Amino acid sequence: MKLASLKNNTRDGQLIVVSKDLTKAVAIPHIAATMQDAIDNWQALEPVLDAIYKALNEGRAKEAFAFEPDNCLSPLPRAYHWADGSAYVNHVELVRKARGAEMPESFWTDPLMYQGGSDTFLAPTQDIVMPTTDWGVDFEAEVAVITDDVAMSVNKDDALSHIKLLMLVNDVSLRNLIPGELAKGFGFYQSKPSSSFSPVAVTPDELGESWQTGKVHLPMLCHFNDELFGQPNAGVDMTFNFGELVAHAAKSRPLCAGTIIGSGTISNYDRSLGSCCIAEKRMLETINEGEAKTAFMQFGDNIKISMKDKSGADIFGVIDQTLTQYQVA
Repeated sequence: MKLASLKNNTRDGQLIVVSKDLTKAVAIPHIAATMQDAIDNWQALEPVLDAIYKALNEGRAKEAFAFEPDNCLSPLPRAYHWADGSAYVNHVELVRKARGAEMPESFWTDPLMYQGGSDTFLAPTQDIVMPTTDWGVDFEAEVAVITDDVAMSVNKDDALSHIKLLMLVNDVSLRNLIPGELAKGFGFYQSKPSSSFSPVAVTPDELGESWQTGKVHLPMLCHFNDELFGQPNAGVDMTFNFGELVAHAAKSRPLCAGTIIGSGTISNYDRSLGSCCIAEKRMLETINEGEAKTAFMQFGDNIKISMKDKSGADIFGVIDQTLTQYQVA
């Protein structure tokens, strides 16, 4: 099943069911007004939504209309909880190697995670607006999951059953602000502005055999200024699966329905597959060539993030964003 949030005159949009091929959609205000409504009542509504999805794919849905990603907000335009992990520990190891620092052994067994702002997610084709490029604007292509209610101290295996939807995310980072913030010992804030998510969120069964052991075994495609920047496989070299990430987030607190958990930047040891963020490419340049040569995003730069199934069909729609300058009033 594929779901999205259509722009309307509200902050949370209108929940719509989207066809498998991403060409048609149908609004269902009589069933659930918003994505959060659906997640809040998932057990009761899932079979109803799935029946509508099947009817849409078979051409039987009344009042179907053409699906346009530009008319969508992020699937959850705002969320009660957004936490991002760093499940690809080889990426963390690379960061430290580039600056000559050892990585603690605990990073292989205890996930890194931060809680980000969830009040102002960007729409999937909305510009990234910043007042300056001096902050080192970077994209980070990731997979994210949406859960239903999760009990505190859930184990990693049971945690997988609470994953109801998956989507892609661009976790925008301001690289030049990060060192100063982390040096304070209190974590990210200004260096992590609004993230954006794919036009469509999908149920795990949409991924078929590509969803295994809590991982998405498909390449993440990043096109920077229309050139392939990276295509690492999201299921390869993922140290912590989504069951482990959800369980980590729920260690000391329950998670509310609609909680979003991100994977962290997709990264493979096979560097020939490229990268899912500029920072990683700069780290590799520093290690191999003595200095970073690739610039962070400049005004007018465009990033497209997508994922295709094994037949080459688009799964989530495309995150398509251009960096533009914020004009102070």
